[in-house]
Formats: sequence, structure tokens, C-alpha cells
Amino acid sequence: MNVSLQQLKVFVAVARERSFTRAARQFDLTQSAVSRCIRELEEAVDLKLFDRTTRHVELTNAGASLERRIGRLLDEIELTLLEERAANDGRTGVVLVASNPVLSSSWVPQALAHCASVYPQLVVSVRDQSQSGVLASVEHGEVDFGVVSVGHAIDSDLLHAQVLFSTPLHAVMPAAHPLARHDSIDWRGLRAWPLLTLNADTGVRAALEPALVSHELKRGPLQELGHVAAVARMVELGLGVGVLPVDAYWPALGAGLVSRPLVPRTTLTTVLVQRRKRSLRPNATAVWAQFFASTNERAHSDASTPCPARTFDWPSVARTLLHEP
Repeated sequence: MNVSLQQLKVFVAVARERSFTRAARQFDLTQSAVSRCIRELEEAVDLKLFDRTTRHVELTNAGASLERRIGRLLDEIELTLLEERAANDGRTGVVLVASNPVLSSSWVPQALAHCASVYPQLVVSVRDQSQSGVLASVEHGEVDFGVVSVGHAIDSDLLHAQVLFSTPLHAVMPAAHPLARHDSIDWRGLRAWPLLTLNADTGVRAALEPALVSHELKRGPLQELGHVAAVARMVELGLGVGVLPVDAYWPALGAGLVSRPLVPRTTLTTVLVQRRKRSLRPNATAVWAQFFASTNERAHSDASTPCPARTFDWPSVARTLLHEP
């Protein structure tokens, strides 16, 4: 059976218009060319598709059945092509971004607002996922790119990332707490206190773990939670000292809390991550660029300055974060 896409499109046009003349206008064809196209299609499928008179064109039962099915398929093809054209326009379409929950509640909305101001017709849909879920979605091609926070870079053939900013870890406590008298706090000064921090879904564990081990804090009580607000509330109630990333990019602490930088300095780095050997679509490339540009804008307006932009191949997330206990 030798049937062309053009024959099917002409058939659907005639079926919907109930007119060879009006269908011919759609394709800039003559009426005789449309008639020949329909005749060849009928011969190819061995079905009579239309009952023709001098004044009317009516679908046969076979023609009506074929139009319903072929019409839907052609409409879907047309919609798919339009969506792909929009995606490759760079200014329209839908871009999927995955982010861990803490970033979704702090820096990511600022980046979305920045992007919306530049590309108002571009839709950016955010998937709120755990850290490992974000990385898995990027690896499997389920999203265009992801936003995660990590403690260190590890070479990998799987993923490629661009650094957005680095955030120092601070000790967080009520203003009346004994530790609040200091301008900075040595890690060893936390040994006497239960610690409250963020869990692996936020990426904080990877930055915190080496400090806990090297300063012999691993054996002390440690509670990990999923949101900055949860840690802050427990600190407010006197249940321990918080260890959190603190700067303008992360959620603000409660009004009754203060933070002090921990020394030696330990930082958490936030990055955009994509599959290393897969190019981003033009509209996803535009969003990636605007996400990065939003941090540069913030650097000029805030006292806290993110680390310089750089790119590297990273992390071997499949071996570390994706399989983190």
C-alpha cells in the first residue's frame, strides 16, 4: 500500500470542508488535482471514501471512519511539530527543570521571575524532587536540566554542571545562646550541643559529612530535616544548634535567630546540571542562561557575592549522591 502524507492531508481537508474546491484552496491546488489525489488514495486503500454529486460531497461510512482516525493523527502530528518549532524558537514552549525542595522554596522562584521578565511567552515548569531524584531525572532525560547543591565536584562522563554560587555553612542559634557572643565559631565548639541540619535530599550532607568527621562531631546527636523552616523552628525551641547554609540565596532564618560562620570555612555549592552528551533545546538553553544571569544580578546588588562562574564535568553522581545511604 503506497499512501502519501499529502494524500491523507487532502482527504481530511475534503472530508471536513465537504468541498473539493475549498480543500483545493487550502493547498493551493486545482480542483482537478484534489480529485486526482482522492482517487489515487481510494485506489491505494481499496475503499470508496466519498459519494459525489454535482452539488454535494458526502463521506461514505468507510470514509467517515477513516477521517475520524486519520484526522486525529494528523492533528496530533501538527501539534507536535508546532510544539517542537516553538521549543526551537528559544522564546516559547515549555522547559522542564527539576530542583530539590529547599532551592524550590528560595532561589529558584527568583530565577523563574527573572526568566519570565525576559521571555514572557516561555513556560518553565519546576519538578520539586529530592536531590537524588533531580539527578536521576536529568540522567534519564525526563527534564531539560536540574538545580542541586553539592559539597564537592567529582569527574564524571554522565553529567555536566555550571556553578551558580557557593554558600558557607553557619551555626544557627537564638540570640541569647552562649555561642552567639562569638563573631565566628570553630567546628569543635559545637561538640557540646545537639546539632540540627538538612538531610541528604537537600545536598547538605555531602558538604557537612567531612567537617563532622574531621572535627570529631560524628558521634554527637545529629538530627536531619527536609526544610530550613523545620530546622529553624527546632532551634527556636532550644532543641539544638542549627548547621545551615546561610546567604541571600537560601531561605531566611526566623527573626529570633542569629547565625555565625563556622571555621574552618565549609561551603555548599549550587549548580545547574545537565546530561553531558546531550545538547539542550534552544528554549532550555535560554532558560539555563537566564538562571545563571539571575545570580550575576544578585551578586551586584547583595553584599554576599557568589563564587565566580566556572564549568566542569561532574559529579559522578551515580556513584555518590544517587547511592548515598
